[in-house]
Amino acid sequence: MRTSLRGLLAASLLASTALAATPAFADETDPPADLTVSGNVTGVSDYRWRGISASAGDFAIQGTIQVNHASGFYLGAWASSIEQDAFDTYGSAEVDIYAGWSGEISSGLAADVGVTWYTYPNGTNPLASSNFIEPYASLSTTVGPATAKVGVNYAPNQDALGGDDNLYVFTDLGTGLPGTPVSLNAHLGYTDGALSPNLLTGVSSDGGFDYSVGASANVTPALSVGVAYIGVDGASIDGYSDDAVLGTVKLAF
Repeated sequence: MRTSLRGLLAASLLASTALAATPAFADETDPPADLTVSGNVTGVSDYRWRGISASAGDFAIQGTIQVNHASGFYLGAWASSIEQDAFDTYGSAEVDIYAGWSGEISSGLAADVGVTWYTYPNGTNPLASSNFIEPYASLSTTVGPATAKVGVNYAPNQDALGGDDNLYVFTDLGTGLPGTPVSLNAHLGYTDGALSPNLLTGVSSDGGFDYSVGASANVTPALSVGVAYIGVDGASIDGYSDDAVLGTVKLAF
C-alpha cells in the first residue's frame, strides 16, 4: 500500500563536509508532496470476496497501486488471479478500478466515499456480461483502543448482475495488542440482492451474512502476515462457500 539515526562523530563530520559540496534538494521543512503513491503485493491461500471464494479454494496472487492527493482524493487499481470458470465469463483475472475521497469530516470521525468498477479483462464469453459498477461509502472512528467502521456498497441494476441490484452493508473492528506487532480484526457483512450467498449457493433468494475473525502481525515495516477464519451463509460447498482458514502474506511499498 513508512530509519534510525546513528553514527560516530567522525562520520558526522565527513557527512557534513560532503553535504556542503552537494546541492540541496529538500530539507525537513519542505511541505509534503501533493501526490503520493502506495501499493502492495499479497499472496493469499484463498481469495474470498464477502465469504465466497473466487479462486476455488486455491492460492491467489493480488496487488494494489494507489495514487493519493493531499486533498483526500485517490485513484487506484486492485488485481487478483481467480479461478477460470467453465464458461470463460470471468477469465482468470479480476481488475478493480476505483476512485474516491477520504478524510475527517468531524473530530474523530472519518468518511470514505467512492466507486469501484469490477472488470474481468480476459473473460471471452460473448454471451455474458461480467463487468459491473458499485459505489461505496463508510464512516470510521475510534472506540477506546479499537477502530470501528460501518459501510455500505450498492450496485444498481446491470447486466452483469442478471438485471438485478445488490446491497452490501458491513462493519469492521480492529485493535492492536499493546507492546506487540500484532493486530486483531473482525468483520460482519450482509448481502441482499444478486450477490447474496444464499442465492449464489442455490438455497434461496434471501439475503445472507458473511463474517471473519483474524489477526495480523508486522514482520518488518513493509512485510506483514495474517490469518483469518471466514464463514458465510448458504449451502456449504467445498472450495466455494465452506468455512475456511485464510493465510496472507503482504509486502507493502
